[in-house]
Amino acid sequence: MDEKKIILSGIKPSGALTLGSYIGAIKNWVELSETYDCYYMMADLHAVTVRQEPAALRRRTLEQIAQYIACGLDPEKNVIFIQSQVPAHAELAWVLNCYTMFGELSRMTQFKDKSAKNADNINAGLFTYPVLMAADILVYQADLVPVGEDQKQHVELTRDIAGRFNGIYGDVFKLPEPFIPKVGARIMSLQEPANKMSKSETDNGGCICLLDKPEDVMRAFKRAVTDSETEIRYDVKAKPGVSNLLQIYAVATGKTIPDAEAEFSGKGYGVFKQAVGEAVVELLRPVREEAEHLLADKAYLEKVYTEGAEKAARTASKTLRKVYKKVGFVQKSGL
Repeated sequence: MDEKKIILSGIKPSGALTLGSYIGAIKNWVELSETYDCYYMMADLHAVTVRQEPAALRRRTLEQIAQYIACGLDPEKNVIFIQSQVPAHAELAWVLNCYTMFGELSRMTQFKDKSAKNADNINAGLFTYPVLMAADILVYQADLVPVGEDQKQHVELTRDIAGRFNGIYGDVFKLPEPFIPKVGARIMSLQEPANKMSKSETDNGGCICLLDKPEDVMRAFKRAVTDSETEIRYDVKAKPGVSNLLQIYAVATGKTIPDAEAEFSGKGYGVFKQAVGEAVVELLRPVREEAEHLLADKAYLEKVYTEGAEKAARTASKTLRKVYKKVGFVQKSGL
């Protein structure tokens, strides 16, 4: 019997999980967990490249674990863990920093974007963020990395770093491939449909969070930006707002985009936005209710992330030991 392929992914607990997080990532993770060995983390080490309020970061980390499970990620089938509780991530990242070129990091588009948004805190962690991401992936010898289009460049850099290391020391790392779902990979803002839905948009109604109340979800969709036309059709360039809503509706209902276009043919935007809102309310209702239930059971959540970190550490330590040996570090006896 063939060995299962390995998947690694994670989301920063730097804000509430959004509808975009669910449709673009977590919903696909649930499906992947039936076929692959999956490692899903709360990427809290990545979160601190931007200043975080400590109590809020701890709270959001626990909320994110609860929401992972509420979305359908079974802790018995998946390794669910907190990144900072597995030291091998940071340890491997340091070694990989020494095999990553300054120019490669300078070309990362996300560094440029985040530097512009955090001009008062352009720190080294923000610059070397892709190396930590590479360590996240390589320490588990991941075959596939579910990412959005905006993260594909980081997986490509991971392959470059791994290939460079392998070229010097032999076959140490697998070369991972990005996994980008065809539908729902990039959910856009309801207010600025040219931009990806972001956790930072909770104040302007452009973002739907998984724990939002139904009335707040409906209000956001009723106010969603469309255009001055009346035709409901999928055309990302000409009709970005309508196309975004069609994509959301298709994923929320399980219908195809052509079916959704046909369903709303001749109907106004008001009817359309109401239907999309109702579909999302029903999609998120069981997630919100189960997450609230899980958050009331802190002991269970602690059991999940403690056992998850132990499992993750066992796998990660094997790779780290191999890397340490290859580069010439003297290791403790018995390791």
